Amino acid sequence: MAVFSSFVAIAASLVTLAQSRSVELHAPVSASNAESSLTLIYQNNLNASDDKNHIGAIILDPVSQANAAAACNSLNEKLLSKATLEQHKTDFLHALSYQDYSEYFDSSDGFYIDGGKVSIQNRLQFTSSQANSRKQLPVLCTQSANNGSSNAGPVDGSQVTITSKSNTFIGYRNQKSFRFLGIPYADVPARWKYSSIYSKKGQTVQATAYGSQCAQGGSGSEDCLFLNIQTPYLPKSGSKRNLRPVLLWIHGGGFTGGTGADALSDGGNLASKEDIVVVSINYRLSTLGFLAIPGTDITGNYGIADQIIALDWVRANIASFGGDPKQITISGGSAGAGSVRALLGSPQAIGKFQGAIAVSNLGGGVTLGLNGDYGTTYSSYYTVNQSYTVAGPQIFTAAGCSSGDIESQISCLKQLDPLKLVSLPTVARYVVQDGKYVNTPKLILATRNASTAHVPVIFGVTRNDGASFSNYPKTPIANHSQGLQVALSINSTWAQKIIDSKLFPYYDTGNLTLDSFNVSQRVTTDKMFRCIDQATVYAGATTGAFEKAYFYQLERTIGGYDPNNIGGPADSNPNNPYFRFHGGDLPWMFGTLSRIRNPEDLYSVQLTSSYFASFVKTFDPNPDLEYLQIRGYDRVVDAVKKTGTWGEVKKNDKQLRLLDYPSKKGSFVDVDQCKWLGYGVDYYLRGGK
Repeated sequence: MAVFSSFVAIAASLVTLAQSRSVELHAPVSASNAESSLTLIYQNNLNASDDKNHIGAIILDPVSQANAAAACNSLNEKLLSKATLEQHKTDFLHALSYQDYSEYFDSSDGFYIDGGKVSIQNRLQFTSSQANSRKQLPVLCTQSANNGSSNAGPVDGSQVTITSKSNTFIGYRNQKSFRFLGIPYADVPARWKYSSIYSKKGQTVQATAYGSQCAQGGSGSEDCLFLNIQTPYLPKSGSKRNLRPVLLWIHGGGFTGGTGADALSDGGNLASKEDIVVVSINYRLSTLGFLAIPGTDITGNYGIADQIIALDWVRANIASFGGDPKQITISGGSAGAGSVRALLGSPQAIGKFQGAIAVSNLGGGVTLGLNGDYGTTYSSYYTVNQSYTVAGPQIFTAAGCSSGDIESQISCLKQLDPLKLVSLPTVARYVVQDGKYVNTPKLILATRNASTAHVPVIFGVTRNDGASFSNYPKTPIANHSQGLQVALSINSTWAQKIIDSKLFPYYDTGNLTLDSFNVSQRVTTDKMFRCIDQATVYAGATTGAFEKAYFYQLERTIGGYDPNNIGGPADSNPNNPYFRFHGGDLPWMFGTLSRIRNPEDLYSVQLTSSYFASFVKTFDPNPDLEYLQIRGYDRVVDAVKKTGTWGEVKKNDKQLRLLDYPSKKGSFVDVDQCKWLGYGVDYYLRGGK
């Protein structure tokens, strides 16, 4: 057996390409997967304040005992000691038992450690170095990168190099995962041209820091098509063994803002807790990503096309980072959920993913007394002409580019600074029917059909999503009707219709303004989020358009989008029934909770993240009890046993999951209210009418 000295000979000569983005001169890297797979284990309970009490380890492929120390040295690490294992015996018992459960390594046979080996026989068992010294066993190495924060950069010895499709990627590890940040997935696209997959070969990509966000507000760039990967596992170079399921996250932000580098959606916690690979992406935004001009080759949906190119890159490369290209779940929140919805019906995306999760999709309903509202454009797609009418002339005028013929106007617009262009009073932000990426007015669900991806889905909302899109009165109101008018931007006639319907009762706590607003936010939650999503899931499940479908309502959040600045009481007191804001769900999906108000906060994050991760792994949100027990996730076990199965939505079972700790079984919320608003559960079965 060759000594693992070859392990360190990976990057003696790196290519210097000063002109290339994400490529820079770099000193030799300390470790790679050239000779062994690398598995990072860490018993993650999602309590950031407790991270200091836990340590991880790195598992390397089997070698003889004589070569075990050299294998760890190639990582700038040492063989794990018996004392360390005993100090953290519960953590390692669970982590190593899981390796056996998943059939990655035989834990009963053992792992080489300093001075001998450790095996699992319902407990940690140690054997001295004299036994079976020639036998090849996996190696347990120390893991000295012990900062688990999402903003923890590389430290000495933590960098790792892999190759994929003839390119070299330099990432690093922190306490919880291997991290590869700022990877270019596309060539830098020309303005209002569709992107193409990254084509350069023989590159050394420095992937230890996030790439630029796409132009938005006062920052960002047009050179922004980057993705980020957090993974617990790097297979040996060229190997396709033991690949993990992949979650691909599409950020929200109204198609005008957001980034894949958001700390709330950082994938490190989910990767380590659930043994999956998490990818987050940037895509072009605002007028740079969604301008469409009739009669020209500017046909829109550049941001949606970027998402599909990112998906193509992931399918081509993710196996080198430990992910299974045949088991990809796309997911997104807000506009990211709208993107998921668009991809479910995109001819260019169908077949490239195997599951979908839409988190607080802005599906829209009708605005009371009007034809449509802000949310409607996320589920009912404008034609190119319609999109141009509501945004195009306004953009040209504000940019000072309204003179001459259309070619001259476009030429003028192309010269505009990108940050100025996306900061104009009007911007393009609409998914359109361009005929290639989106070719239907809305997602087709009335029948099982070739235009809609036949995959398992989860849709869901936060309890008070609409509070983020209702206007809290700036001055005290005189009566409930006035409160409705202000909060919903409606006239007195429609306000009275809401009151007369008796479907949205007013609960008097003595605070007229707040009590009236709570009626308004319920109306907005229904008409902008809940009703359209319940109708989507019900229709897709009933007709078989979706392979199977699940629905949830999140009962507990922290933070979120709060333009009215009213969330203080809810954030300080988790038992306050209001306000579970739009966007406050990210910590519950990714396990990135930064503040724990009471024990149930932590327990509910542990449980909810397990539901979502289970779906990524099996396309069923119900975690396997044996898996949970082996991983030591006792609180999740207790909750699952207590509350039972999260059932599918079916024709005669409009079931949802009320996510908290513990979760609860429930039925679709506000069914009568949705029918009154025009978006009953049979909305799509009626052809979207």
